[in-house]
Amino acid sequence: MSSPIVLGIESSCDETGAGLVRGGRLLGHALASSMDEHARYGGVVPEIAARAHVHALRPVVQRALDEAGLRLADIGAVAVTTGPGLSGALQVGLAGAKAVAYALGVPLYGVHHLAGHVAADTLGHGPLPDPCMVLIVSGGHTSLLLVRDLVRDPIVHLGDTLDDAAGECFDKVARVFGLPYPGGPAIDRAARAGDPRAVPFPRPLAGSPEHRYDFSFSGLKTAAARWAEGHAGRELPVPDGAASLQEAVADVLTRKAVEACAEHGVDTLVVVGGVAANSRVRSLAEERCRTAGITLRVPPLRLCTDNGAMIAAVGDLLVRAGAEPAPLDMSIDPSAPLEYAALHPVSTKAGTVAA
Repeated sequence: MSSPIVLGIESSCDETGAGLVRGGRLLGHALASSMDEHARYGGVVPEIAARAHVHALRPVVQRALDEAGLRLADIGAVAVTTGPGLSGALQVGLAGAKAVAYALGVPLYGVHHLAGHVAADTLGHGPLPDPCMVLIVSGGHTSLLLVRDLVRDPIVHLGDTLDDAAGECFDKVARVFGLPYPGGPAIDRAARAGDPRAVPFPRPLAGSPEHRYDFSFSGLKTAAARWAEGHAGRELPVPDGAASLQEAVADVLTRKAVEACAEHGVDTLVVVGGVAANSRVRSLAEERCRTAGITLRVPPLRLCTDNGAMIAAVGDLLVRAGAEPAPLDMSIDPSAPLEYAALHPVSTKAGTVAA
């Protein structure tokens, strides 16, 4: 008997996504972004994001169905991001997912947002090897993970960011450099005309035994700000600054990831998240993996940033693994740690806890 079609809904930040997956194959997906509304504020405004999700959710689901040539009645399960993310934004997605699941009488699954990023790669390259090393790099998260069976086994954290994430560093430095929001793509574009060796930016935690696989980008952000301040009254060589910053970030990320693969005897590195779309992160990861004899997997560019397809991919894996659906009183957990791919928090009088 073929597996059901899974609808995935993502609304953790400023993008409303819907995706449809069955048996590991992406059937259709659609995305709406409120980024333009946030750009004038230099960052995401939670209330604006939540309102945008309310307006976009139904049309986005319909566009995904249209792309797949399906009807709402064809959906056999629903998966939704329940954390981490912006509280109001997550609530909108969960309310919509519950409505669809209830109306159709199909099971509902809560999904950890970061597990969705990991699963996004399966839509482009098939099942993940067991084990594999996963480097998550996004606006709010930077983690190095040892992953076995994504939906059955606990996810092992080898390292995490101690302060700013890589994408956050890009966003904040871009503002200092006078570049537009979002900062990651702006830094990448400006860096094309710059010299990555022009500015000797530090490599945070590069030689720290205590934090061998942890990350820290706050100091790098400060170093870039001090460098820009040193050009007061003179034209700031933004391309050189952008290229040098990008090189420092890519160097730290890929060096630690490749070292972790060697130490743990893992021959596949999967790089996911919005910053996985950065051209230098991708190219340096390719160079270092090739030299070390490691297979590199990076999702297609359209699946690197937040999207509903990645949440549907986790839901599809959960369904095929025979996982228990979420309870009817499932809630959200805006600060949920990544322990398992399924995230079914329930509200209690003391707050929200993971079930």
